[in-house]
Amino acid sequence: MIERISDTNDMSSAAEEMARIAAAQFRKPEGPAATGECLNCGESLPDGLRWCDTDCRHDYERREAMSA
Repeated sequence: MIERISDTNDMSSAAEEMARIAAAQFRKPEGPAATGECLNCGESLPDGLRWCDTDCRHDYERREAMSA
C-alpha cells in the first residue's frame, strides 16, 4: 500500500513538472524587447539582454512607472 502511494505521488510530481515546463515555454516575455543596447544608458550588450546591470534596470523601470 505504501508503495502505491509513493508511485501516485511520484506520478503527480512528474505531471506537475511537465505542466510547469510547458507553461514556461508558452510564456510571453515581460517588458520591452532587447535591442542590443542597454535600454537605460545605451551601452552595447550581447543578444537577448536589455540592461547592463540591475541599477540600469531599476532606473528604467522607475522612469517608465513615472511616465505611465
